[in-house]
Amino acid sequence: MTDQAPEDLLALMNDDTKAALFAMQRLASELQLRQDRIQTRMNYVRGRQPIAYASEEFQRYMGDRFQGFADNWCLPIVQTPAERMDVQGIRLDANDLRPDREMSRVWRTNNCERGSAEAFVVGLAASRAFALVWGDEEDDDTPVITWERPEQAIVSYRPDTGRPVAGLKLWRDEDAGYEYATLYQADRVWKWQRRGVQLAAMHEPRPAVDPTGGWEPRLGADDVWPISNPMGMVPLVELRNQTLLDDAPMSDIDGVIAMQDAINLIWAYLFNALDYASLPQRVLTGAEVPRIPILSADGKVIGERPVDLNQLIKDRILWVPGDNVTATEWSAARLDVFSQVIERAIEHIAAQTRTPPHYLIGKVANLSAEALTAAETGLVSKTKERVVYFTPSIRRIFALTAAAQGNPERAKAALSGRVVWADVQFRSLAQKVDALHKMHSMGFPTEWVAEEYGMEPHEVARVMEMREREMAMDPVGALADQLERTHQPEPAEEEPAPPEGEE
Repeated sequence: MTDQAPEDLLALMNDDTKAALFAMQRLASELQLRQDRIQTRMNYVRGRQPIAYASEEFQRYMGDRFQGFADNWCLPIVQTPAERMDVQGIRLDANDLRPDREMSRVWRTNNCERGSAEAFVVGLAASRAFALVWGDEEDDDTPVITWERPEQAIVSYRPDTGRPVAGLKLWRDEDAGYEYATLYQADRVWKWQRRGVQLAAMHEPRPAVDPTGGWEPRLGADDVWPISNPMGMVPLVELRNQTLLDDAPMSDIDGVIAMQDAINLIWAYLFNALDYASLPQRVLTGAEVPRIPILSADGKVIGERPVDLNQLIKDRILWVPGDNVTATEWSAARLDVFSQVIERAIEHIAAQTRTPPHYLIGKVANLSAEALTAAETGLVSKTKERVVYFTPSIRRIFALTAAAQGNPERAKAALSGRVVWADVQFRSLAQKVDALHKMHSMGFPTEWVAEEYGMEPHEVARVMEMREREMAMDPVGALADQLERTHQPEPAEEEPAPPEGEE
């Protein structure tokens, strides 16, 4: 930190520092513009959904009553495909299609099974998520992989090639009263900080025009600034959802939010109807509004006042003054119409998001395995699309892992490697085993069958070692099994049909 004026501090900066400062400020401004959209989407995923589309009268009388209630369908919409997206490794060698064991080890060490699962949910909901790869000072062989929130990270790209040129992580420490920013470039890392609003108010006001934005260098324990980036790549990776050939990834719940608001409003109307109209209502006409006596301190009647009409409304009583008193009853309101509209709205959400209806409606039907598979075709196709969108980012994470280990050749191979994903289609165990058994009989190797079954790379290696031990213990049985699979009986030739008129 320094006590110099911002103009003097800017004058002491060289051209590279000025360029880094302005790049950081530009990215911070762009990130600020994203905050509202990100916050709105994440609030809907968490179930923090305000009542919308209500009339002014309903909002005035009943709006506060239903605050905090939400029939949240946004969360399952993003959870359903995300739970099928499971990264199992990456294949680096074209001649050896087994997932790389070292990459898988680093992935598991960083608990990326859970981290990536959470990032996929956030990426589908907020349209993007981020991952940061950096070396570990305590273990040179195991880089650190962290998963970052979209409201705290941003990556800029070259407009001509689409390659990343810089990444920014921006966050606030309320306790310390500081904002922190770290700008990641391919060759250097710039760390900045500035006083937060509350802390700045306790000091002398800053100049009206501050070219530095209040940012100053944030030095580490070794007082080295900026820090060199030994990886030669921007270590911040953006996991982007679907785009339309532009720089605006879409959220899977953008089309759901409006219907979600409608469902919540219908529920509010239903609750209100349950409270006011579910029982028969009575009306008295031709009678005077009852009056309440006013008593003195010693209990004597000194006057009277009419009953509060608002209290009568709350007590479900309607008085119509006049002659010829009569009593009338209204029948209870029908409430099934509300539930029918809600079910129809949920069906629309299922169709729009390609989510199987039985995932949302909750009705269990006696369907065959083939019928359930057909019902999930749209979800499987959608999940495969999302896998395509996120695969380049997963490749880059593995490439940064190799670069952080000081192995540029493996990093280059990872950029063109094949990411191994678990099967996105859920099948019954009988269906899966039957299909894999038939493919094994056709000649597919056991290792491939184990991978298709869904085993992780280290489990496949363990199974193959166990199989080798079994074959060594029973070579005759292993040979017979191999002959049975490779030598299939030829189909019998059909006898020619006899000429017409002969039997």
